[in-house]
Amino acid sequence: MTKSAEMDIQVAPLRGLDDFLLGESRFQLPDLQNADKWFNRIVNNLLYYQSNYLLSALIIFVLVTMANPHEMIYGVIIMALVFGLMYYSSAHYDQVADFKKSHPFITMLGSFIIGYYLILQIGCITVFLFGIGLPVLFTILHASLRLRNLKNKVANVADVLGVAKKTPMGLFLNEWGIEPDLKYIS
Repeated sequence: MTKSAEMDIQVAPLRGLDDFLLGESRFQLPDLQNADKWFNRIVNNLLYYQSNYLLSALIIFVLVTMANPHEMIYGVIIMALVFGLMYYSSAHYDQVADFKKSHPFITMLGSFIIGYYLILQIGCITVFLFGIGLPVLFTILHASLRLRNLKNKVANVADVLGVAKKTPMGLFLNEWGIEPDLKYIS
């Protein structure tokens, strides 16, 4: 298989506002006693509503950036360097790739802590946290509370079975070693 065939990425469709937030959407607190099921709900919603989450995050990010553009640009550059260095290291050093695969949460947390420290050093942490934190908070809250509908479940099964094309969120989650689990599709 060629490199271009491997990287055949399809952008997920933008779900309607009615499905995403309004009338048809159903929200419920997750079962906090079953962390695996809750985590799987988040992952499946991230995959299904990824275009909506990206659009929502961009809108929030742009609003915060308009208030303080220089600080946000500095923060974005620093985080891009941190994640770029981590990606380069995992691609070129097997030990880093193995650690990242076996400890994805620690790797992600460490990357954010290093980025936070560097941004703190240049003095624009508040603006950057609002610009990044609010979209992430919105996404995690929505993905946690949104119950999946039938179309969401069918799309998730197709993704798990490898029938669906790769999407940006699927690649991002795969990079962190996160995959949906079929046993919680019901």
